[in-house]
Amino acid sequence: MKREMIVDGVSINDDSECWVIAEIGHNHQGDVEQCKELFKVAKASGANAVKLQKRNNSSLFTREMYKSRYNSYNAFGETYGEHREFLEFGREQYLELQEYAQDLGITFFATPFDVQSADFLESLDMPIYKIASGDLTNTPLIKHVASFGKPLIMSTGGGTMDEVCRAYRVARDHTDQVAILQCTAGYPPSWEEVNLRVISAFRDEFDDATVGLSSHDSGIAMGLAAFILGARIIEKHFTLNRAMKGTDHAFSLEHSGMEKLVRDLRRARVALGDGVKRKYASEEKPLYKMAKKLVVARDLPEGHVLSESDLAIRSPNDGLPPYEIYNIVGKQLNRNMAEEEAVSFTDLSDV
Repeated sequence: MKREMIVDGVSINDDSECWVIAEIGHNHQGDVEQCKELFKVAKASGANAVKLQKRNNSSLFTREMYKSRYNSYNAFGETYGEHREFLEFGREQYLELQEYAQDLGITFFATPFDVQSADFLESLDMPIYKIASGDLTNTPLIKHVASFGKPLIMSTGGGTMDEVCRAYRVARDHTDQVAILQCTAGYPPSWEEVNLRVISAFRDEFDDATVGLSSHDSGIAMGLAAFILGARIIEKHFTLNRAMKGTDHAFSLEHSGMEKLVRDLRRARVALGDGVKRKYASEEKPLYKMAKKLVVARDLPEGHVLSESDLAIRSPNDGLPPYEIYNIVGKQLNRNMAEEEAVSFTDLSDV
């Protein structure tokens, strides 16, 4: 069965280029203009999509957590609820961002963290949805979002294979386009926790699912390694400046990092090739100097029967290759040959 997800008319499959998501989350810091700048720079970096997060904070958190004091350098409010509300965009802002993304030519979508947020996003006709790692076990939310019938991406941080399988079954009951991303929900995780081989395990377990990586490390190498293992969706947190206020900026990519990631992913797809070993035109000139041919080791007369000691191996590569030595030893020369003259089969005859 072919793995394929179609988003905004773009097919994501085993033979396609990697679909790269610039995860903005709340790195816009509650500022629509800053968010637009993030969209623009993500597009210029080569990303296929930009993603936000949507929460109905007053019902998502317990009253105790919502009203709790939030003493942090990264706080945008005195309480956790105030902090989260400061970072939240409403309908007018989403419509403005939706229009801006359309003008840029970049896919814009969001992660709903609750049913109300999912309904809000669906009222805007989002082309695709994402389920966050924290909701891998939230099958009611997965079922609700999948019921929209849109493509659905699920992150799997903190989950077991059994939990991933359960979530996948629920999603597949309502949409046939489901992607599963390997993710470790540390911010950032240790390298030992990235566990890229889970990508291969997901491909074995879910033969009809697009597989990818949501990477919380601060570099670009893991995305490339994931692509080689079969990931076709790569999600990386994205920012304008890693020194900005906010918990996600430090491990996010800036413009240059995202640009290099996209560049390397595009190169990797081409570089993987078709698996057929062949010669290429670009190799001819270097190998003319580096590869070898068979020559006579000294002046030899016509009628001389060749032994291995009569032959030498020299560059450039414009004669018989050295592996032919065993096919010409024991044959006799049908003309005089000078030292280091290249041997050809036309110079030889059977004894």
